[in-house]
Amino acid sequence: MRRVLSPIPIAVILGVAALVGLLVYGIASKPEDPSRARDEAFAAPERKAAPALQLPRLSGGGTGSLAQYKGKVVVLNFWASWCEPCRAESPVLERWHRRLSRHGGTVLGVDILDVASDGRAFAREFGLTYPMLRDGSGDSLDDFDIVGYPETAAIDRRGRIVALKRGPVDEAWLRRYVGPLLRERS
Repeated sequence: MRRVLSPIPIAVILGVAALVGLLVYGIASKPEDPSRARDEAFAAPERKAAPALQLPRLSGGGTGSLAQYKGKVVVLNFWASWCEPCRAESPVLERWHRRLSRHGGTVLGVDILDVASDGRAFAREFGLTYPMLRDGSGDSLDDFDIVGYPETAAIDRRGRIVALKRGPVDEAWLRRYVGPLLRERS
């Protein structure tokens, strides 16, 4: 006995095939991600100077800047109190701050587009002792090409960006990119 397909299953099969075709076309023709090009530029052998950064301190009043840490290795971390991956990476950053401070370095946190009191509560909750700045307006997002939270830059003693990590940092990334900077001289 012969089975004849009705028009509805044929239409469904053709629709699925068309969607798969569009998906394949979209992936194949997607232009290069500009943030990926920027990440690769930071990984190039020639290190580029980190943009200037001067912001209010999250606690204690006054302002702080990236320039005041020239001569030190800096792990510059952009975060927000409502960001779950930021919460997960905080203990790792605090451990590295303690390690860095013994070897001429620091972690420098930048709380972006956040309520100041929430940022301070976040720092207290995780026992964070490294310096924190606050960018309530998000002005530094463009300067550092921040596209999400958290993002972290490893900066050498001469103020040049060595590596950029989009997403939470871990021990392996910090060992790979920050560890060698501690052995370099400015």
